[in-house]
Amino acid sequence: MTESHTNTNPTTNLTDSKQIMSPSLLQSLIPVVFLFLFLLSILIFKGASAINEWSPVVLLSSAAVSLMAVSNRLIAGKQEILSGLQRSSRQILPAVVILFFIAILTTTWMLGGIVPTFIHYGLNVMTPTTFLMAACGVSACISVLIGSSWTTIATVGVAFMGIGKVLGFSDPWIAGAIISGAYFGDKVSPLSDTTVVASSSCGVNLFTHIRYLMFTAGPAMGIALIVFLTEGLLKAHAPAVASESGLLDMLHSQFNITPWVLLVPGITFMLIICRLNTTLTLAISSGLGVVSMLLTQPQLPFGIEFFNQLWSGVSFNTPDESFNNLVSTGGILGMLPTIFLVLSAMIFGGVMIGTGMLKRIADEITRRLHRPSEIVGATLGSGLMLNSCTADQYLSLIIGANMYRGVYEKSGLEARLLSRSLEDSISVTSVLIPWNSCGLTQSAVLGVPTLVYLPYCVFNYLSPLMSFWMVSVGWKLRNKISERRIRLIPAGWQKSDRD
Repeated sequence: MTESHTNTNPTTNLTDSKQIMSPSLLQSLIPVVFLFLFLLSILIFKGASAINEWSPVVLLSSAAVSLMAVSNRLIAGKQEILSGLQRSSRQILPAVVILFFIAILTTTWMLGGIVPTFIHYGLNVMTPTTFLMAACGVSACISVLIGSSWTTIATVGVAFMGIGKVLGFSDPWIAGAIISGAYFGDKVSPLSDTTVVASSSCGVNLFTHIRYLMFTAGPAMGIALIVFLTEGLLKAHAPAVASESGLLDMLHSQFNITPWVLLVPGITFMLIICRLNTTLTLAISSGLGVVSMLLTQPQLPFGIEFFNQLWSGVSFNTPDESFNNLVSTGGILGMLPTIFLVLSAMIFGGVMIGTGMLKRIADEITRRLHRPSEIVGATLGSGLMLNSCTADQYLSLIIGANMYRGVYEKSGLEARLLSRSLEDSISVTSVLIPWNSCGLTQSAVLGVPTLVYLPYCVFNYLSPLMSFWMVSVGWKLRNKISERRIRLIPAGWQKSDRD
């Protein structure tokens, strides 16, 4: 049964002189349940690797189910649906442009000899014992300095994938180490846009937010590094799956390996430090990759064949199949399915917002919360739900802050606890959801399906668990209402009152 809005409700809207009604909880849950049941059936009958292929169908079908669920009632008019789509598109469409330039960058950096040079030096320095831990640590450091997990993964992450494969590690382990490090760095960096959005949406000072965040992020990252080191120690006793010297010889036969090409990532790093627009940075870096190719790789063809490689990707036809796989890229054509998936996610998120279903679910969750552990647990769970429904971490952070700000204030909980809980449940888990813009992007860049690398992203799934455990034991948890009451009680009465 639907509930009509009255004039006291600020969400009342009129469309064609008719009163818009809010959807019921049952109606709001229909598309969400449909989405997860559809995905579950794909997992059972097709396997995890089919999720990316089927996700557009799942998302668009769920959006259609959402519209059908409200079609026979005055719940959402055309204007509300368009407003929801506009809100979703403002957050997600910029990612499409970024994906386009990432596809170009990975191709030009490969043809320019930049990634092969990274692989060459990495193989000469790293050992199987320390590789995963080093990949995680280096990705974290770079991400802290530049404030971008996407850029970190698209550059050094791609190089680490190549090095790790040669050292005998499976793709999911390598991707898990890179993503764990990159998202830790992004999360605690003052240069990160998600960190700024989370703190500002909750009204928390940026550095106060980061310091409080370290109580959960630090232990989670420490455990992740131990896990990756342990796997490295186990791998050190396993037989090698590839000949490093043979691969190095093949790299030298196809590319001119020179330290001069490392000027390109160096300049890219400086552009990021200067906080140049992400799209412009990727465009300039791609152009530098072309310059590097012309100056250092004259043996590679230019002209029409080069533009064909930008479109369809780089491929080599050598007797060494492992080398061919290592240096191949998908190009713009290989990124198109991901872009289509992002647009499908945008439509689903926009419809859920426009119909009011997302707000109805949120209202139902927040009105039942009382204890700190319940409130934080609900915040963490809602973060995962928002990541699934909106398919965008920025939109999820803003909606989550609006959902829970009043609940935290009423319960006397600090705003920094809310901002930390949102980061722990949204910023780092977005990459674990196959149809979220983060999961889609990193899966495409690293060439590993989201659900395949998910179990190995140790830091990402430990963060929400660590956040819930911390509040359950009361670590660094302050209740402002209790403190105000204690200050109002005369000093001589405080002990007996506590007793």
